[in-house]
Amino acid sequence: MEGGVSKTGMGNLSRIVDSDTNLPVSGARVSLPKENFSTTTDDNGAFNLDAKIKDVTIMSVEKEGYRPFSLTINEKIAAKPIVIGIEKSNVQDVVISSEMFHLGDDNFSANSANSSEFKGKSIGPFYSKTFMIAANALTKKNYLVIGSIIGIDTLMARSVRQNAVVNSFSSPPEIYFNGSKIAEIQLNGDGQRIMIPNRLLKPAQINEITIRTGRNMKQTAYIDYDDIEFMNLSIQSE
Repeated sequence: MEGGVSKTGMGNLSRIVDSDTNLPVSGARVSLPKENFSTTTDDNGAFNLDAKIKDVTIMSVEKEGYRPFSLTINEKIAAKPIVIGIEKSNVQDVVISSEMFHLGDDNFSANSANSSEFKGKSIGPFYSKTFMIAANALTKKNYLVIGSIIGIDTLMARSVRQNAVVNSFSSPPEIYFNGSKIAEIQLNGDGQRIMIPNRLLKPAQINEITIRTGRNMKQTAYIDYDDIEFMNLSIQSE
């Protein structure tokens, strides 16, 4: 399903702009993976989300030369014009993947966080990807950025009402860089940034990122993995 702007300047259109200059960004791809919807911004950076949104869903923005961007939206947000500023990428930045991935075992409750928005089948309890980073990476502060992540059913997520699970909770997803755990993710959200310790970096060599989903802490008869989805993984240098 594809959408588009039929006529520039008509209607209450949303816009994509450069976060530094506030100038419009044309030709940016705006997509809603769950709804199989995509559109492209016009010369004024305008776009129209001509899709039926019934629940929380992830909107992704991609444009060559810019850092990938994700935003979790709902029907109310989508009904109003929104202005999104995206950042230009650095030469050291690495886009690991702009796809959406589902981790877990496809066994989840309707009360799980954003479960109605899960798009695909599980690829298993973990995701791994190898990539190269710049030779001068040690002179920078490097962050793993997760554009958006949903489905996390930790005790903390339950306490802030991100899910409606009553009798159980999961351990948090774990993030590993070159085999060492660097973080746990307790809450669902957008633009989660995790600093990568320089001691783990391998400049101009193969590096590996792994994301492992949590497991139901109340289930002891078998391993019940928490089903989560995430998209837009990148390494950003500052």
